[in-house]
Amino acid sequence: MTPAVAMIDLNSGTSIPQLGLGVWQAENDETEHAVAHALDAAGYRHIDTAAAYGNEEGVGRGIAASGVAREDVFLTTKLWNADQGYESAIAACDTSLGKLGVDYVDLYLVHWPLLDSDRMKRTWEAMEAIAESGKAKAIGVCNFEPHHLDTICGHGETVPAVDQVELHPHLPQNDLRAFAVDREIAVESWSPLGGTSNSGWGRASKPNTLLDDPILASIGEKYGKSIAQVIIRWHLSNGLIVIPKSVHEERISQNIDVFDFDLDADDILEISRLADPGGRVGAHPDEMNIGAPE
Repeated sequence: MTPAVAMIDLNSGTSIPQLGLGVWQAENDETEHAVAHALDAAGYRHIDTAAAYGNEEGVGRGIAASGVAREDVFLTTKLWNADQGYESAIAACDTSLGKLGVDYVDLYLVHWPLLDSDRMKRTWEAMEAIAESGKAKAIGVCNFEPHHLDTICGHGETVPAVDQVELHPHLPQNDLRAFAVDREIAVESWSPLGGTSNSGWGRASKPNTLLDDPILASIGEKYGKSIAQVIIRWHLSNGLIVIPKSVHEERISQNIDVFDFDLDADDILEISRLADPGGRVGAHPDEMNIGAPE
């Protein structure tokens, strides 16, 4: 039976399943298997990939191999920074569609904000053209701070439907979320479980300790749930879109098994105390011009 995943209405007039499968750092073959399992066995209807992940082909094969029709899958991919600009963004979208084996994506995101605001504006013009063409049903961004959002909103005619950012109990992004709500931009969480146990990849990132946190463990014991399930439920309770990554069948199924309990007010308060100003896993968007074109 397909889990009752809530839908979030986007400002584009479309809607997105609130919980999906992320496939960052997964190879094509394992991605294909993970996507097919997520759709057929676990009941997911939302898959998130990116050109920079190098596994769009695996996602496309996984969707095709599943018993779920393309129109019933919400599919997201992302424009990498090396392809920012007008003509290059248009071409990159076509390349991604070809690798995915689809005619359109449900959401196309700019993967990272550039320090070059003029090029970023041209990119957003291209994103609007891609949406107008029907190759993306909605367009948005990743890792944009409020000033980045102001730049493109002040230049283009379309407000991003989604801002996908690093977000987890150590980094709740309260100010950004408030800014986005005011502009009807949905917020989506990457590294929603706090990242890996390693040191992360940002300049000041720290190892993830959330999955060993005693407060989260205690809450999990109360509901008979894992720490990961408690964190995913926290995202859902906060109205966030969440895309936990896994290629393991048991974990994929467990991550969507979060609709038979609710966190109470005391739980939410306890989790709010885990916020850590130094809790980033990745880089701060203002500190790295990742993959920027020459």
